[in-house]
Amino acid sequence: MQTTLVIVLVALLAMIVSSALAWYFSRRIGERKLANAEEFARKIIAEAEKEAEIRKKEALLEAKDEWFKAKSAFERDIQNKKNEIAKIERRITDKERDIGRRVETLNAREKTVVDKERVLTGREKGVAAREQELDRLIADQNVQLERISGMSAEEAKQILIENMIGKARQEAAAAAKEIKEKAERDAEKEAKEIVIQAIQRCAADNTVESTVSVVNLPNDEMKGRIIGREGRNIRSFETATGIDVIVDDTPEAVILSGYDPIRREIARMALEKLVADGRIHPTRIEEVVEKAEKDMEVIIREAGEQAAFEIGIHGLHQEIIKLLGKLKYRSSYGQNVLRHSGEVAMLAGMMAAELKLDANLAKRAGLLHDIGKAVDRETEGTHTQLGAKLLVKYNENPIVINAVESHHGDVPQESPYPILIQAADAISGSRPGARREPLESYIKRLEKLEELADGFKGVAKAYAIQAGREVRVIVECEQMDDLASSILASDIARKIEEVMEYPGQIKVTVIRESRTVEYAK
Repeated sequence: MQTTLVIVLVALLAMIVSSALAWYFSRRIGERKLANAEEFARKIIAEAEKEAEIRKKEALLEAKDEWFKAKSAFERDIQNKKNEIAKIERRITDKERDIGRRVETLNAREKTVVDKERVLTGREKGVAAREQELDRLIADQNVQLERISGMSAEEAKQILIENMIGKARQEAAAAAKEIKEKAERDAEKEAKEIVIQAIQRCAADNTVESTVSVVNLPNDEMKGRIIGREGRNIRSFETATGIDVIVDDTPEAVILSGYDPIRREIARMALEKLVADGRIHPTRIEEVVEKAEKDMEVIIREAGEQAAFEIGIHGLHQEIIKLLGKLKYRSSYGQNVLRHSGEVAMLAGMMAAELKLDANLAKRAGLLHDIGKAVDRETEGTHTQLGAKLLVKYNENPIVINAVESHHGDVPQESPYPILIQAADAISGSRPGARREPLESYIKRLEKLEELADGFKGVAKAYAIQAGREVRVIVECEQMDDLASSILASDIARKIEEVMEYPGQIKVTVIRESRTVEYAK
């Protein structure tokens, strides 16, 4: 028991001693750390003070530098303004000196003007005195003239006026005659120019063959099938179409001959379908011909609508449209009547526009001027009379009716439009290539003209235009210059004169141009 107590006391004593020692050592260590921290703080403060002093000096130097720069800039501005003020002062001085000189000049001029006014005043007085003297002399002369002539001044004045009026009338009549003659000459010249311009702007190939059609066959054996046993097929075909079928020695072809071009075209269409189908017998022939007639009605209507659309004419009656379509298969002197009518319409419209008339009305009259030819083989009368009756029947414009009826001079012309139609009709019918020349030879002549021009070196392409009255040649701009182009035009013209036969004259136009094309993408 006592031993235990001793151990406890010893343990307590050891704990107390160890705590005292721990407290002592920790205090010493804290004091040492505190001393070190204070030393470190003093060093930091000292360094901060040094850095602050350095920063202060740097800021002071920067401030002095900015101040010096600002002072220099201010001094420069002051000097510049002083220089400007000096310049302004010099200019003002110069202007004052110039104004002074001008004032002196004006004073001198004013003095001169005053002197001239004084002289003029004196002259005016002299002129007034002379005028008074002149009036007095005239009055004395009038008195003497009245005494000599035995007439008063009013009577002499009246006679003089009458003489002057008579003379003026004579001069006016002569002037009017001269003006009238000049107007007639100019009118003829203007009319020629208008016609020439219209011709140049409108040219088309209007010639067609008008009596026969050729149907090509796949082989000569087909001719026997067309004829049929004892000729029954060919008789049925001719009866159904009203067209003669000519089977001769022409290889792989038969010829359809007939005066009616529409029935001939129906026969051609029907025969081509029969040949393609291969079944040729009387019943089949009647079916195919009937179908071809229906197809022809559609073709005729579409042809009339197309012609009106190309010219820009609207509001035509459907029956007139059909009659126009029939003109596609009607020819006059080898010229297709529908194309001729379209050309007359364009020519008349162009000339009407030049004369400030209604171009659409002129086109309408031109397109319909030969409408009577669509029925002249079925009805008695001239095509002008028949055309006028048809247009009256379908309520056409009276001006158009008169133009159609009078374009050959059969009835009086009631407006300028029949004259335009008459002129356009003559132009279309008389120009080279329009009539009296078979289509084949006409086309060959144009092809030969183009081929001849293409044969020259440096020619890119040649085009025959205006019914063969002009050939336009486009040359390679890299191979030819302007001088060579001029020489080429002369060479082509001489070559045409040597090797070709043609009516009138042919214009050769050589075009040389360079084009550069780029695309913005």
